[in-house]
Amino acid sequence: MNKLNIISVFLIFAIIVACNNEQKNDSSTAKNTLEKTTKKETPFIWEAANVYFLLTDRFNNGDQTNDITLNRTKETGKLRGFEGGDIQGIIQKIESGYFTDLGINAIWFSPVMEQIHDSVDEGTGNTYGFHGYWTKDWTKIDPNFGTHEDLKLLIDTAHKKGIRILLDVVLNHTGPVTSNDAVWPEEWVRTTPQCTYQDYESAVSCTLVKNLPDIKSNSDLAVELPPFLIEKWTQEGRLDQEIAELDAFFKESGLNKAPKNYIIKWLTDYVRELGVDGFRVDTVKHVEEGVWKSLAIQAQIAFDTWKKNNPEAVLDTNDFYVLGELYGYGIGGKRFYDFGDRKVDYFANGFDNLINFQFKYDATKSYDSLFTYYNNILQNDLKGKSVMNYISSHDDGGPYDKDRTKTIESGTKLLLTPGISQIYYGDEIARPLIIEGTEGDATLRSNMEWDRITSPDTKAILTHWQKLGKFRKKHPAIGAGIHTKLSDTPYIFSRTYKNVDLNDTVVIGLDLEKGKKIIPIHSTFKEGDKIMDSYSNQEAVVIDDKIIIDSPFTIVLLEKIN
Repeated sequence: MNKLNIISVFLIFAIIVACNNEQKNDSSTAKNTLEKTTKKETPFIWEAANVYFLLTDRFNNGDQTNDITLNRTKETGKLRGFEGGDIQGIIQKIESGYFTDLGINAIWFSPVMEQIHDSVDEGTGNTYGFHGYWTKDWTKIDPNFGTHEDLKLLIDTAHKKGIRILLDVVLNHTGPVTSNDAVWPEEWVRTTPQCTYQDYESAVSCTLVKNLPDIKSNSDLAVELPPFLIEKWTQEGRLDQEIAELDAFFKESGLNKAPKNYIIKWLTDYVRELGVDGFRVDTVKHVEEGVWKSLAIQAQIAFDTWKKNNPEAVLDTNDFYVLGELYGYGIGGKRFYDFGDRKVDYFANGFDNLINFQFKYDATKSYDSLFTYYNNILQNDLKGKSVMNYISSHDDGGPYDKDRTKTIESGTKLLLTPGISQIYYGDEIARPLIIEGTEGDATLRSNMEWDRITSPDTKAILTHWQKLGKFRKKHPAIGAGIHTKLSDTPYIFSRTYKNVDLNDTVVIGLDLEKGKKIIPIHSTFKEGDKIMDSYSNQEAVVIDDKIIIDSPFTIVLLEKIN
């Protein structure tokens, strides 16, 4: 064979090898693509959400350059000034995976709109608007919290992690009046009478507390912009833009220039421009229910607009979600809140969910009494709606387990009870709720103690909350499904949820023996099914309608391995 023929043979051989390798690569690529396209993520269902609620100023300081702004330098009462937490701090914890590890799929943070610039002293020492509920300008982010660009980045970052954002919004009142913060015009606000809560009128057409001007949300009279806002926007170089946007909104919406409608426009801008997924609405019972319905309608229109303008960023087909803080509402009231002289169905007036102030009392019940009670109401009177359960919050002075002696039980009951769960920042690490030297609700609002996580005891608590949270996130049946007791002793139950996109079933056992556990399945899973206990990471097979798990834990979280 001559040299030319030898070269030809080698060339042909090389081509064949290359083709085979290319086919293998194509096959591998096709397989990977198929796996990616056939692996279906669990659909996000609001009624089963695991929400994390935090005070922006107290969670994490991501940008120390904005710790002092607007000359907020007065000495304050303990934990009544700005502590440095900000939007960048939240972003950092999203990026680090802290929320993902906890199974969080929605975050609610305290309002970040611009607060009054000065402080007030109501007998507790000087207090600044660190909590976010004393709005001065609804159209701007408070510099102590960050910027509009920061908020956009937070939302985008959360969405990339599959986390929805509930923006905390206030429509009921402005911030207090100070020497640096003028009262809004008389046609905008009332400053008396103070609420007495004797009936509907004395809970709605009144001011919450002294020196907290109440928006005249019942007024349909057109009003002009407050002079101080015109002056402020002129100095900031955006008056013409703001007026043009207002005119366009009123023309398109058909709403008149009543005070409530200005604020509806300003609030829905965050949806229209940034893709906020839902609102947590403050002080629900102090505003006429029809106003909330109007806000919900305009928020949905804004959400649809954002989705249309940002198709590549749309997460799913869920509608805009509206959660309400109707102080004193409990799940036992089902669809209604009773003012004494009038019962109001807020679920029929724009709300998908109401915070459940009753849970801390119900949490004292046995597991099955608690779960069955909530299941019966949510699967009947509140079908298609839900409630948000919590064990502690920023303004509940009598939370469940205030001394933090039952943090494991608290996590189990909160995260396994039907409905939406709301983790208040630090519940998962037993952040103290009693801080010496504080006055009033400041004791509930201490800084997140990140250093606690280095403690073995705290790590054990956090691990428990993480296991339950991730299992809850993976299985919407836990929050939105039908509860069925399978066994009293040992206590075993199932949750099942079905819709066109999802068929989800889990079996959970609580207060079990440590070591070897025989779990009756009662045909929830089929004979021979492979089952994973997500708490101990052990696998088992259904044999004779039972599975056996041998673990040092008293809980099992069982799911079918597909």
